Amino acid sequence: MHTRRRGSSGSDKPAADEAPEWSDVDEDAIEERVVELAEQGHSPSEIGLKLRDEGVQGTPIPDVSLATGKKVSEILEDNEASPEFPEDLRNLLERAVRLRDHMDENPTDYQNKRALQNTQSKIRRLAAYYRGDKIDADFTYSYDAAVELLDDE
Repeated sequence: MHTRRRGSSGSDKPAADEAPEWSDVDEDAIEERVVELAEQGHSPSEIGLKLRDEGVQGTPIPDVSLATGKKVSEILEDNEASPEFPEDLRNLLERAVRLRDHMDENPTDYQNKRALQNTQSKIRRLAAYYRGDKIDADFTYSYDAAVELLDDE
């Protein structure tokens, strides 16, 4: 979106229709572990990484959606443990606050000034997408609002 490149090709996840047979953990146990990790303050992506690395009852879970038929965020919504703010928007807000603090200390850093402008543009675009559904209808991005929102969590 904000680069001169045409895109980057990366490796794709192998196509699979069902969970591997060596990962035979019960769906309820996986959902309990997901909710437990969410209550400890982990984001949905961190939960997926922990399940992949640590697993449930010692058995790794390579793909939650294959094992349970639901995404991590859907499991959290069903158990009313989903985060107040969408994770992707929250990460962009954190980045914008970091860049803004850096710009206050280094006002002539034009490369990071451009990075801040691009990040703010992404925040506005994503906020318009989520507005009224996952965030308040009257939410508008500002540095002060971002700092306040991140301090609340």
